[in-house]
Parts: sequence; C-alpha cells; structure tokens
Amino acid sequence: MSLFAFGPSRGPRWQLGLQAALGLVVPIAVMTLLGQPMFGYIAASGAFTVLFVGALPVVERAVMLPFVAAGLIVCAALGVAAAHAPLMIGIGLVLVAIASAALAFGYRLGPPGPLFFVLVFGLSATVVRSAPITPLGYIAAISAGCAFSYLVAVSPLLLARVRARQPRPLRDLFPGPSWDADARMLVLRVVLVSVLGVIVSLFLDPARAYWIVGAAVAVIGIASSRRAAMQRALHRMLGTVAGAGVYALLALLHPSGLWLAALLGVLQFSIELVVVRHYALALTLITPLVLLLLGAATGSTGDMSIAMERVVDTLAGAALGAVSGLLHPREQPRD
Repeated sequence: MSLFAFGPSRGPRWQLGLQAALGLVVPIAVMTLLGQPMFGYIAASGAFTVLFVGALPVVERAVMLPFVAAGLIVCAALGVAAAHAPLMIGIGLVLVAIASAALAFGYRLGPPGPLFFVLVFGLSATVVRSAPITPLGYIAAISAGCAFSYLVAVSPLLLARVRARQPRPLRDLFPGPSWDADARMLVLRVVLVSVLGVIVSLFLDPARAYWIVGAAVAVIGIASSRRAAMQRALHRMLGTVAGAGVYALLALLHPSGLWLAALLGVLQFSIELVVVRHYALALTLITPLVLLLLGAATGSTGDMSIAMERVVDTLAGAALGAVSGLLHPREQPRD
C-alpha cells in the first residue's frame, strides 16, 4: 500500500459506487424538496449499508445486507439513547466497538469491518445532542435510509438473469462464529484502541471520542498484519490532513440543498472507485464528505475549528491503531 502508487485493480467498482452515491443523494434531494432537509441528511447515513459485501453476487447481498442494516440501526438507537449522557457515550462506544468487531471478524463479514457501526453510534449521539430532532424521528430517518439503500443495492434483481443465480445457504454466507488467532488479535486490538481512545478523548473533548476510536478502528481494518497497521496509519493521517484542506475549499462555496446532495454524491462515487487501490486518496475524499454531512445535520458547515479538531482526533486515533499493530508478531523475511 504505497503512498506513491495505486494498488492492483480488483475489478470494476462503478456499480457499487453508483449505488452508494444514490443511497446518499436521493434521500437528501427528496427531503430537501419536501422542506425537511434534516431528515435527508440523517437518512443519507443509511448509504453505509451499500458498502458491505460489495464483491458478492446480488442474490447473496440481498440475504446479507438486512443483517448489516439491522446492525447499523441498533447502533444508531444506542447512540440516540446515550446522546445526553457523556459517560454513557464513552461506555457505549467501547461496547459497540467490541461487539461489532467480534461479530464482523467472527462471522467473516469482510471490509469495511466494524468501522461504520462505530461511526453510526457516534454520529447519532452527536446529531441528536446538537440538532433539533426527536430521538424517534432520528431512528425513523436512518431506518428509512438503510431500507432505501438496501433497495438500491438489490435493484439488479429486477433482471431475470440476476435472479436466476441461487444464493449459498446462510451458514455459508456467515461462516462462524469462529475466532481464529488472527480474528482474536484483531478483536483484542479493537478492545485496546476503543478503551484508550475514550481515555484520550477526556483530555481533548469527550464528545469527539467516536472520531478517535473510529480512526483507530479504520487503521486496524481487517488485515492481521503489523506492516498493514503502519501503512494504513500513515495513509489515514496524510489523507485526513489533505481531506481537511479539501473541506476548507468546499466550505467556501457554502453548499446546501440540491447542490450539496450532488457534491456528496460525486464524493461518494469517487471514494468507491479508489478506496481499494489507494487508501490515502480515498481519505482525502472521505474526510470532506463526512464533515459536510455532519455539518449539514448539525448546522455547523464551514466551521473550520471542527475540521482542525478532526485532524487532531485522526492523528490520535491513527497513532493508537498503528501502535496496536505492534501486538502482531514480526513477519518472517521471505527466502
């Protein structure tokens, strides 16, 4: 994973990118036209559903994605429940990170692993605490977003040739639970970074703990390797710093409404095209996307102090994720 070269292509990703973009754009655009943009920004988080098991046939994604969507909704509900109790947010963040990691690694869910479950918990707590929306309204919005994204993901089933393929049994799609040595190490690393991330946030801002923990979990990824931890940490740090600069430029345009929806769609589509080939470049796009979405939902778009906080949080989280990689034994040199 070099900073100066793209990784090998793993096949065309435009379809997954288009699905993720539609899951983001359509809720924002529709709710903006209906005069309720806040619900659109929240529902757009449901687009995370599309990002899982993207390499599988559609008939198998149709079986697996409801479990992913249910997990995201549960994490959102937990974040909403803890929103006004800082201590509960910290405890909940640790528990969500550990539980989602144990399930993702134990059942071989694959990329992006537990990351978005952690982020949805934190984003939900942040938005409900900061925005004029009821807890029930928030959960309804994100549930609708997950449902819409699921329909987008399985829309190819409208074609008879796609429906003709038989999915594997559920026990084959979700093998496990089984935690081998690599899975146990990954879960242990998530335990450590989530606890330490919450502790570090006490010296910065407890409300930002989810970003620190999320950055650390993102560095851990799904690869059980010391080298991968160091490489991903470097990509995460540099990509986020560059992404904060991109956000600053985009914020000067004060995007809103349909223009904001289109901008987020372009960013999301571009992310899916490059994320498996160059992580730092993907982070350069992911950072402004998340900051714009969060800013729109909380009314803080253009606040550069938030962007700088996210850079600090990412540096702290990425450092934790990289250091946790030292728990892996050194790779043996090849003959």
